[in-house]
Amino acid sequence: MTTPLMISVAGVRGIVGESLTPPVLARFAAAFARTLGAGPVVVGRDARRSGPMVLEAVTAGLTAAGRDVVDIGLATTPTTQIAVEDGAAAGGVILTASHNPAEWNALKFLSARGEFLDADAGAAVRTRYESGADLWVPFDRLGATRGEARALERHLDRVTTLDVIDVPAIARRGLRVVVDGCASVGGVAVPALLARLGASMTEIDCVPNGNFTRVLEPLPEHLGALGAAVRAAGADLGIALDPDADRAAFVDAAGVPLGEELTLALAARVVLAKHPGPVVTNLSTSSIMDAVCARAGVALHRTPVGEAHVVAGMRRHGAIVGGEGNGGVILPAAHYGRDGLVAMALIAQAVTAAAKPLRALADELPRLAMVKSKLPRPDGPWEGTASRLRAAFPEHAADTADGLRLARDGEWVHVRPSGTEPVVRVIAEARDERRTLELIERARGVLAAGAREEA
Repeated sequence: MTTPLMISVAGVRGIVGESLTPPVLARFAAAFARTLGAGPVVVGRDARRSGPMVLEAVTAGLTAAGRDVVDIGLATTPTTQIAVEDGAAAGGVILTASHNPAEWNALKFLSARGEFLDADAGAAVRTRYESGADLWVPFDRLGATRGEARALERHLDRVTTLDVIDVPAIARRGLRVVVDGCASVGGVAVPALLARLGASMTEIDCVPNGNFTRVLEPLPEHLGALGAAVRAAGADLGIALDPDADRAAFVDAAGVPLGEELTLALAARVVLAKHPGPVVTNLSTSSIMDAVCARAGVALHRTPVGEAHVVAGMRRHGAIVGGEGNGGVILPAAHYGRDGLVAMALIAQAVTAAAKPLRALADELPRLAMVKSKLPRPDGPWEGTASRLRAAFPEHAADTADGLRLARDGEWVHVRPSGTEPVVRVIAEARDERRTLELIERARGVLAAGAREEA
């Protein structure tokens, strides 16, 4: 059975050769181009093996719609976002399916600010795509393509000139870091950053050839090879990226993963120590962030899951730092987007400023148990599923801003349809694993019963 296209506000993703074909790619690119103001479109891609084909189709669609293209080549998602800003572009297209398996690819559309599209802009692209009207221009109005080789250097400049990053101090510290580049663009960008920070490094899977050797999402259960490499190298820490390097997870000197939820918490502490101010994260992020913000004496605001929602919330609340518990750190002083390089620099700053190992810093945070689960998306309307879930958790307060989040006395369970996979995500957190698993199983039981009723 063919997996259908997944169309969201920010873009479209699918399995290459099934739902994601050259005609679909070109038409979506043209539809996007026709919604923009004047200026070129920046295109960057991760190292997936389908990337060159996708690039050709997208470039054809953009130029056939009369748009000039700036091709920055292999580039992280945040590098592409910054290139849109720096190049005074009309928008950008990132060719990456992020943590989806190798057979997937995607187009992620950026506004002229280098940010993912809001709901209105995303709807405009979809309407253009579906109508197919007025997409193509005559031969004498076709766009042209040029390359751009300095996008990464400009990205590195932004990160290393942040006032919360003391580059000379980090260099004196002489960090030893193992980098798991996920055989993609982070394997080029993060070592380049660490070189500027004066760190020594060991690289695994840092050749950007798309030959993925682990599950792409940098969750603890996928980081065994990184942990072993850290121990073998006697390194201070290790960093794992996803294929487009907008997310980062870390392991300590013993090779033990911290868990991706701690990336934002540790990074935010560095920023808040120098610039106390509001913080924004999503509804699925650990309550550890509540403790971090309470200790800093600042407000924490939560939004629906997704970078576009978090960025909108950060602008609305004037946030100093924000992000998501999947390892995504957003620092407006650099740019409004999740950035694995910013995360790496802030973690390097954290261990340098505290003169403590990474594990000691992690141990200063509250110990909570989180479990993340997913199961196939059931048929039928979401409203019925939500009603059954509410009935199963009558003592929990309900938040319906994004799926259904049920919370009570420091514990919560969040159930929401994924925007990137054909699944429902079930995430729960409590003070101990036993209670967290109880919450997860209760929610999964409701979903399974609903699926049986609809079968």
